[in-house]
Amino acid sequence: MGIEFRAVGKTYPDGTVAVGSFNLSVPSHRTVALLGSSGCGKTTLLRMVNRMVEPTSGAVLIDDEDVRERDPVKLRRSIGYVMQAGGLLPHRTVEDNVATVPVLDGVPRRQARDAAAALLERVGLDPALARRYPAQLSGGQQQRVGVARALAAEPNILLMDEPFGAVDPIVRRELQDEMLRLQRELGKTVLLVTHDVDEAFRLGEQVVLLKRHAEVAQIGTPVELLAHPADDFVRSFVGGDRADRRLTVQDVDGRRVAVDGDGRPAGVLA
Repeated sequence: MGIEFRAVGKTYPDGTVAVGSFNLSVPSHRTVALLGSSGCGKTTLLRMVNRMVEPTSGAVLIDDEDVRERDPVKLRRSIGYVMQAGGLLPHRTVEDNVATVPVLDGVPRRQARDAAAALLERVGLDPALARRYPAQLSGGQQQRVGVARALAAEPNILLMDEPFGAVDPIVRRELQDEMLRLQRELGKTVLLVTHDVDEAFRLGEQVVLLKRHAEVAQIGTPVELLAHPADDFVRSFVGGDRADRRLTVQDVDGRRVAVDGDGRPAGVLA
C-alpha cells in the first residue's frame, strides 16, 4: 500500500502553523524517512496518516483512498504504529500488549497470545519474556515488544515515530539492524520519523529533509543528499562538511582503507 500527501496543511486554532503545504508519495514496500529538527512538523505529518491528527487542508491517501473516508478506529488498527519508549500498557503482560489489536479485532485471546509468542521470536526476543510486564524489561526489549505489537495485525503500513530515540547508542544500532532484517523479510510500507541523520541514512531508502512548517529542503536517497546537497542548509544538516563524512582511500600493506578527514580509519574496501 502506498501513501500520498496532497498539499496537506495543519494550522491549529490559535493560529500556530505546524505544516504549510506538503506533498509526498511513499511507494509501497519502501522505507521513507522524514528527517528534521524538533518542531518541523514531521510527527504531525506521520499522525495524519492514521488520523491522530486531522489536516486543515489537503488530503492524505492510502492506495488512492482519502483516509477521511475510513473509520478512524478501523484505520488505526490496520496500521502498525511504533513510538518512542515503546508506549506499552504497563498493567498488561508482554504477550497481552502484543495481542491487543488482534483481540480487539475478534481473534480469540489464546490464538492471539500464541501468535504473540511467535512475533517475539521474530523481533529477536525470548518467548519466555511473554509473561513479564513492561517494567521488568530493558529499554531495548521494550522497543522490540513495541515493534512486535505494531506487526501483530499484519499491517501493510508501519509508522515509526522516533522509535529508537530512548535507548543507548549500542542498543539503538542493534534495533536498527533488526529493523533492516525485518524489512527485508516483510517488505512493509514504512514511514519513519527521526531527527538523527545517521538513522535516516541507515534505514531510509528515500530521505525527506524538512525545514520549519514541513517545508521540503530536499528529497532523495542518502547518497544523493550527501553527494548533491540542494543548498547550505542541507549540506550543514547532513554533515557533508564534517570530517567523518570526508573519506579518502589509503593503501595499507596491500589493503585499501577508507580514512576520514581526521585520519581515522572508517573501513576496509572490498
